[in-house]
Amino acid sequence: MKLTNILDPLRENTLRGQALLRTGGQLPYGKCTSGVSTPSREKHPSGGKIPHFDPLRPVRHRQKWGRKFLLLVTIGLLLAGCSETAQPATVTPTAAPSATPTATVVWFPPTETPTALPSQPATPTQDYYPGVGELLFSDSFDDPTLWNTASSEDASAIVSNNQLVLSITEPGPISIASRGDHPVAGDFFAQATAKISLCSGTDQYGMLFRSTSSEDYYRFTLTCNGQERLERVQAGATDPLVGWLSSNDVPSGAPAQVKLGVWAVGKEMRFFVNNAFEFSMIDPVFSAGTFGFFAYATGKSPVTISFSDLSVYSVSYIPPTPSPLPSWTPLPAATLKP
Repeated sequence: MKLTNILDPLRENTLRGQALLRTGGQLPYGKCTSGVSTPSREKHPSGGKIPHFDPLRPVRHRQKWGRKFLLLVTIGLLLAGCSETAQPATVTPTAAPSATPTATVVWFPPTETPTALPSQPATPTQDYYPGVGELLFSDSFDDPTLWNTASSEDASAIVSNNQLVLSITEPGPISIASRGDHPVAGDFFAQATAKISLCSGTDQYGMLFRSTSSEDYYRFTLTCNGQERLERVQAGATDPLVGWLSSNDVPSGAPAQVKLGVWAVGKEMRFFVNNAFEFSMIDPVFSAGTFGFFAYATGKSPVTISFSDLSVYSVSYIPPTPSPLPSWTPLPAATLKP
């Protein structure tokens, strides 16, 4: 049964009781309240009078018991609800989420102390022209009598404007050289500047040194396409001691300017271009001589090379003695027994 079906009659009686109080307790006779008959004022069949009846009393009585009844019903419903076996809520313990470790930012991380490496002895920079001493002589090319000069339709060698100018005007192959009248030098370091005005391809130019005649000397040769080599001219025959080498220090084409250098002590010779070491060679044929310059046209184009600022320095240097190789002792031959 719904709770509203129980409470509706009680609510109706309560309203009726409140209406009686407002009307002074006048309730029409013969009416019923909540199914309770109200006695009428007619004579009792026994002829006696009906006892005095207070109309408000039943209403108040009903109100009082209606409230009690309402209270009992409410308590009963609460007890009924509580009487059901309530299943205790099972509390499942939830594991606390594990905290995700947050990486700690180390703004200045410690650095490992590097293990000190054993100290290495410093390697001295190799000196490619050791023992260079005082200036023996120099030539500013202001005296034409110190050089072999000549001029023809094919080529010319002249001293002009403090330069030795070697020119070839006809198609090659044509070579021209000029030797200077200077003191003989054995161990020396010599430098001179070459200015290339006209030159191309395999045209050649360079320095003569340790020259004993017009047909005997060493020749440091450069080409106009960036190559170099060392030649020995003996009795007019050319013998290459070092074959053609390509070098970034040797200029290709014209116009250009380059400084030639030769360091010679005993049998050893070292060669430089623009103060850069190029190669070395050992040859015992010529031990001393004078200096000169040459130009050589290999093609049909004219060649003009000018030389200036010749300087020759003394060299005092003793090459280190190489360690002797261990001698080999042959083993005695085995003797076959009969």
